[in-house]
Amino acid sequence: MARNQRADRELTEVLNQLWILDTNRLRPGTDYIISLQGKAGYVTRGSKYATDRARAPLFTYVNEDKLKSIETYLHFVKLLDNYETPTGVEEEVTSEELKENRLFIDAMMETAVMKFAHGYLSNKGQSPSDCNQFKRQLYDIWFRLYHRDRSGGKDSCGFEHVFVGETKFGREILGLHNWVQFYLQEKHDHLDYKGYKARANKNTPDEDDHVLNLQFSWKGLVKPIGGVFIGVSPEFEFALFTIIFLMSTEKRTSVEVKVDEYLLELIVYRNGQCIGTSYPKLLSSNQWD
Repeated sequence: MARNQRADRELTEVLNQLWILDTNRLRPGTDYIISLQGKAGYVTRGSKYATDRARAPLFTYVNEDKLKSIETYLHFVKLLDNYETPTGVEEEVTSEELKENRLFIDAMMETAVMKFAHGYLSNKGQSPSDCNQFKRQLYDIWFRLYHRDRSGGKDSCGFEHVFVGETKFGREILGLHNWVQFYLQEKHDHLDYKGYKARANKNTPDEDDHVLNLQFSWKGLVKPIGGVFIGVSPEFEFALFTIIFLMSTEKRTSVEVKVDEYLLELIVYRNGQCIGTSYPKLLSSNQWD
């Protein structure tokens, strides 16, 4: 798989097919409204303070009724309170939480997005063709617990890191690359959006963009920059990052792709046979060439 090179053509085609199939993606300006406000400043890692360039929340409006009417979002939201935020604190998975995880995977497997991803990975010899075995593979990649902080028990998993967020030694925010979690944490005043991040030589993002680089504070800490898809379904992110993870054996995989109108860097770190982290980085938008 090409790393740090021109857009990977086959992966670009696959991901654009996922994009087209993602009928559960919410529409900007209709299903949700965001307010980008100011451009965030430079902040060092581990900082607890950032100049607030956004007085209002990022999300002005989200149609929660629509979220609750879509099976994958409904099951996804139930998973967000299943984890201990600090690394080093051993996770305990209850039978109820196991059931919630499985129901979420079952719901995803009913979508065209995940069916396409399964077919692609099966054809590439990276996933079993049997649906139940593929569900087991997804479970292991995203939900199997592992050590992130070596001092304690199994304290993390790919899902917790990417979609929920963690804190390290009370000094650093890890993960939290999901827009639904961002919105819900913001709604409950647990998260404060500080502004968008953009390169000086790149065009400024707008409210319709489905990929953003953001700065925010959460649990008394600041995330200097975090890449987030906005409005996409949980199954889209699962499919996208599972494909990249399984098509590479590198500890860190970085691919440049064009998805819709966005030139993205998609980054996946592995932790053994599991996802360590995964996130998008917006390189430019409206820049077809």
